[in-house]
Amino acid sequence: MDSLRLEKLTKRFGGLEAVRDLTIAFERSRITGLIGPNGAGKTTIVNMITGIIPPTDGEILLGERSLTRIEPYEAARLGISRTFQNVRLLTEASVLDNIVIGFHSHQKSSLLANSIGLPLVWRERREFRARAYALIERFGMTELADRSAGALSYGHRRLVEVMRALALAPSFVLLDEPCAGMNDVESRKLGLIIRELAEEGIGIVLVEHNMRFVMEFCDHIFVVDSGRLIAQGQPDAVRNDANVIRAYLGD
Repeated sequence: MDSLRLEKLTKRFGGLEAVRDLTIAFERSRITGLIGPNGAGKTTIVNMITGIIPPTDGEILLGERSLTRIEPYEAARLGISRTFQNVRLLTEASVLDNIVIGFHSHQKSSLLANSIGLPLVWRERREFRARAYALIERFGMTELADRSAGALSYGHRRLVEVMRALALAPSFVLLDEPCAGMNDVESRKLGLIIRELAEEGIGIVLVEHNMRFVMEFCDHIFVVDSGRLIAQGQPDAVRNDANVIRAYLGD
């Protein structure tokens, strides 16, 4: 299976070096944590992987294919999807319609076919809605399928964004603080679902401040501070690493 690799990745914003000479790899069928204190560069790393901002130096590789200078829509077509630190949904649209949007990269019908409403278009739309509804059932939100996204709790909106990311049928999903706004029961339910997704072959990259969640569900963890890798390993090793303790708690 292709891994997602960052090789000597660096990002500078003027005189600020947000990410410095970072070399790490994410594997499919695994939940990998990317953690660190506020301002460590985690979201900048996710933004570079998904084509939102370009690196200053270094490479991003999916297998042997370079993702270093791609656009966000190209990353999506290559199987890299994400959620955002701040939820980005169409608040007036229903939960179902927000997820259906995620299937756009699988659309086979042309613009002309859509404009005149050919039978292929309607079959495709029915298929996308059925697949979106299957995701909603999997996440236990069937009763909310027709509710507008803006009327949901913050935790439920987070789940809708995760479902939309999964609609791309990705090989890797980058989750940026998915547990924000969730209680312990909701976050554990999400953890069990992403564990199933990893077992199905998807690579999960988890950026999260909920350390209980990270330690319970991650197979491997990378820790960054000031854009540099300071530790990596399995949860128990990372939890007891002196550099990690220092980065979070100070000397």
